[in-house]
Amino acid sequence: MNRAQKALQQGLTSCLCCHQLVALPAAGRCRCPRCGARVHGRIDGSLMLTWALTITGALLLLPANMLPVMTVIYLASGEPSTIISGVMQLYHAGLWGIALIVFVASIAVPVMKLVGLTLLLIQIQLPLPLNPRQAMVLYRVVSGIGRWSLLDLFMISILVALVDMGAVAQVAAGPGSTAFATVVVITMLAARSFDPRLIWDVYDRRRGMDSTNNNHGAAGNG
Repeated sequence: MNRAQKALQQGLTSCLCCHQLVALPAAGRCRCPRCGARVHGRIDGSLMLTWALTITGALLLLPANMLPVMTVIYLASGEPSTIISGVMQLYHAGLWGIALIVFVASIAVPVMKLVGLTLLLIQIQLPLPLNPRQAMVLYRVVSGIGRWSLLDLFMISILVALVDMGAVAQVAAGPGSTAFATVVVITMLAARSFDPRLIWDVYDRRRGMDSTNNNHGAAGNG
């Protein structure tokens, strides 16, 4: 039985920005005639770049949580606070809602995003018990939750602007905030560099191999 050809096999692909179907030239890339965005069959080096960014983000997540994020100086005294210690201080102060927001935005979301990207990369290179639809749902979640990591940085920026009272009280951002901001940017770039169409390429290739093996087995039994 002849299997239907994919659009890419016929020299066609869709624009990732406006979803216009575009005929690819021999070079394999061009500009979308409708929106002008770059159109390519597959992102070159997508897996290698995504792996590099994901590993870098995971390594930077350690100093982001271990180094002080900010220091509140009140009447010439104060001590630096990390993300985890800040969450605990908010919790003990009875500000459970704010503590939960900071925990989710600063700890849970980056970890979930890095784990999700790792699972997607492994799904392509090794067989995992995920079908393509489940993998696409995971990809959409990873792409959607990344922006919430910026919430903690916005809170620090607003706090610095509001609490700065000269010699009475000051809020100074620490090196942990720089590391955390770098993690947010790197994970956003990692999600952007990942080509979700590779999920379907691998699925079609494995399905074709299974079909070939079944046909050979049937012929052998016959």
